[in-house]
Amino acid sequence: MIDLTPLDVRKKKDDFRRSVRGYDAQQVDAFLAVVADCLERHVREHVVLSDRIEQQKHQLESYRAREKALNEALLAAQELREEARLQSERDAAVRLREAEMRAGAVLADAERAVRLCHDKVEDLKATRSRFLAALRKLFERFDEYLDFEDERFGDGAGDLDRFIERLRGVSGDGAREVAAAEPIAAEPVAPESSNTEPPPPSISRVDAGGSGAAST
Repeated sequence: MIDLTPLDVRKKKDDFRRSVRGYDAQQVDAFLAVVADCLERHVREHVVLSDRIEQQKHQLESYRAREKALNEALLAAQELREEARLQSERDAAVRLREAEMRAGAVLADAERAVRLCHDKVEDLKATRSRFLAALRKLFERFDEYLDFEDERFGDGAGDLDRFIERLRGVSGDGAREVAAAEPIAAEPVAPESSNTEPPPPSISRVDAGGSGAAST
């Protein structure tokens, strides 16, 4: 196919041979001018459309590049989101295990503290029981001693009362020291009898640890 331009059409009229019975030259020239004008218009439109097509191609390539970049960015964001989710789940699992370990340690410490307090309470109860038992026996021996002294001194009630008050203010070895230092009024010496009096019961001090009764 031969490419024709408007200029080729316009010059073509000089190439035709003239004949007696040919077409009317003016009509042929007029038609060639019309054809040349139409062809020129079509050529201009073709150039404009070709330029527009090139622009559209460039825009399409730009859009495709942008679409590809957006798809890659979207895929990267999805992968990043999935990785962040997995990492958060791993961190949550680690923190949960650490919290459970700390809670177990705190609970174990609390249980040990409760057991220790319970043991201490039991020890204090046992110590209190031993102390009360020893104190009860001590008071019983005090009563026995006071009864013995009452029978021994007879009517010396005043001196005996002062002596009892001193005994109530002290315990243990202090009671013996006060008894040794306190002068007691002399009683009339009774005639010796063949029956000997039993010695007074001894009074011992309460064990400081509360572990035993008073010794005799």
